[in-house]
Amino acid sequence: MITDALAGRGRGLPPLWRRVIQSGASGLTREAVRPLAALGCHLAPDTVVPRVPVRDDSVPEQIDLLRDLPPDALVRDLEQAFGRVPAHWRAAADRPGRWLHAYAGTLAEVWATAESLWSRTGPILDREVARVGTASVRGGVEVLLGSISGRLVRDGTGLVIEGVGAGVHELGDRSLVLVPMLAGKDALIVGLDDPEAVWIGYPVPTQAGFWRADLDELSGLVGPVRAEVLRALDRPMTMSMLAGVTHTPPSTLTFHCDRLAAARLVVRERRHREVWIDRTTRAVELLELCLR
Repeated sequence: MITDALAGRGRGLPPLWRRVIQSGASGLTREAVRPLAALGCHLAPDTVVPRVPVRDDSVPEQIDLLRDLPPDALVRDLEQAFGRVPAHWRAAADRPGRWLHAYAGTLAEVWATAESLWSRTGPILDREVARVGTASVRGGVEVLLGSISGRLVRDGTGLVIEGVGAGVHELGDRSLVLVPMLAGKDALIVGLDDPEAVWIGYPVPTQAGFWRADLDELSGLVGPVRAEVLRALDRPMTMSMLAGVTHTPPSTLTFHCDRLAAARLVVRERRHREVWIDRTTRAVELLELCLR
């Protein structure tokens, strides 16, 4: 999503999602994604991509790990990936701590926007697990890889990649891990360097209909409860007023307002004994996008 919406390298992300992610981009965010926007360079240091998915780390956990990464680790990753730090990464290498902070913030920002959609992907992921499992048991790995991307072929003990990153990559004793993503239809991530596993992140083949869920666009983006909260805030309200208008229990409302605040869609202000809540400019822009 970040590569498509913020780095300007189209990966088939639906236009509404691209606009929503772009609407919240700050100057620091644009600085963080600048190295990812370099034309003709599809190689990225390990720091940029998720950890090898042999364990179930959540997105917030991975973001925290990135924030805690020593700055010189980014420089080492760049040297390992490129040999010599290329021009489009030099600004990040000169101030690695600043870049890591900005990139982690970008990930957190986009995740706060996309989390509600991801939380509803259970059924399509279950179907994909069943499809992959059936193909593996029946010896159809080559056909399976072809259905993921026309650029991937399993050839003996190697993985053949055509186009970007072209070549034959030996698997050896490593596992081949398939990672279905909620992403644009043309997205593909291949991790080749880990000694335990080669992993391929690919868009779930059946996700097209999911982007067009039977919900209005705002509810599809943030969830029905949070959409109702945003619509109700045509003026600032106290939490008790908002609970009454939306018919939402206070504890539930607090949870959803926490999420909206993390996504920078609402702000809260304590005035004496009451907490007032209001939309942000970003929320207003989001509402406008969804009403067009």
